[in-house]
Amino acid sequence: MQVYGLYGHIRANQIRSAILLAGFVLLLQMLQFSLYLLFTAFTEFGLSFETIARDALASFQRTWPIATLIALAWFTIAWFSHHALIRMATGAKAVERKDEPKLYNALENLCVSRGIPMPRLEIMETPGLNAYAAGLREGDYVVAVTRGLLEKLSPDELEAVLAHELTHIRNRDTQLMVVAVIFAGIFAFFGDMLIRGWDFPYGVSPTSSRPSRSQSEGGGWSWGTGSSSKRSDRDREGGGNAGGALLAIAVAIAIILITWGVSTIIRFALSRSREFLADAGAVELTKNPDAMVTALRKIAANPNVPVISRMEAFFIEQPITERLAGILSTHPQIEDRIAALQKYGGARLDTAPR
Repeated sequence: MQVYGLYGHIRANQIRSAILLAGFVLLLQMLQFSLYLLFTAFTEFGLSFETIARDALASFQRTWPIATLIALAWFTIAWFSHHALIRMATGAKAVERKDEPKLYNALENLCVSRGIPMPRLEIMETPGLNAYAAGLREGDYVVAVTRGLLEKLSPDELEAVLAHELTHIRNRDTQLMVVAVIFAGIFAFFGDMLIRGWDFPYGVSPTSSRPSRSQSEGGGWSWGTGSSSKRSDRDREGGGNAGGALLAIAVAIAIILITWGVSTIIRFALSRSREFLADAGAVELTKNPDAMVTALRKIAANPNVPVISRMEAFFIEQPITERLAGILSTHPQIEDRIAALQKYGGARLDTAPR
């Protein structure tokens, strides 16, 4: 989606968020059908692929509203718990003025200067230099920085980073990132959490339950497969043929992989122009382009933060440096951002980290 101007950028974020939410409902229904296909293939092993697919589709048609209800339930849960999930993935802890007075005052001064409500402030206890902003609405926003950022950056540079994150909030980038990663990217998000062996919130662990097969052919909802009571002679004679079931299993696995893959590449909805705009917004807030440039150079030297890969889009710089660059990157190159600040923001060409 091509964007012209800041208001166009905000509008594009809102449209992308709505599309992602609708897409998540579709992905969930695809996943539901694939599970029916797998279950039917195993319970009707030996029948033709057409019969297995027809029975799986019949079960799906009776129960597809359940996937929609699950999606709505997840949206409600995510709306109230997305901050808990983000903190679990980043390890950030809330701080008050008494804990970090200089940091708190710097953020508060920026907010007062532009009439922006004060977001919550959090710190990640890691030596890497990075920061992020998150949230969906007024009174819900949070800005988090690493301990390494506090120790390595000068006050002017720290102020520039805070202004960068506040600009993400003003531009509604945080809304799109939360929707993409937590609401619509939940398959990939929890997949990464499982791979890293991290705990689920509130002590909940993923469990799988196998639906019971329904013996009823009525029109009500059923978790079972819609097996027809009348099989063709050809199906009965083909009882020893496993080809149809194996094909159905392969198709189901393919749908599951596609669902996970689409959930993974949702990051492409996050335009990398958001970082250029946030850099420009930081300069507009602080009137100090050199501080933004030197901060970026220091951050680029050590942006590593131990987080799951789905969270990387939130940060001021990609926190997992071994990730592929180029089109697969969630961020533009630091040197490109610095060049833009020097060309359009008035930063000195010889600016170097102090």
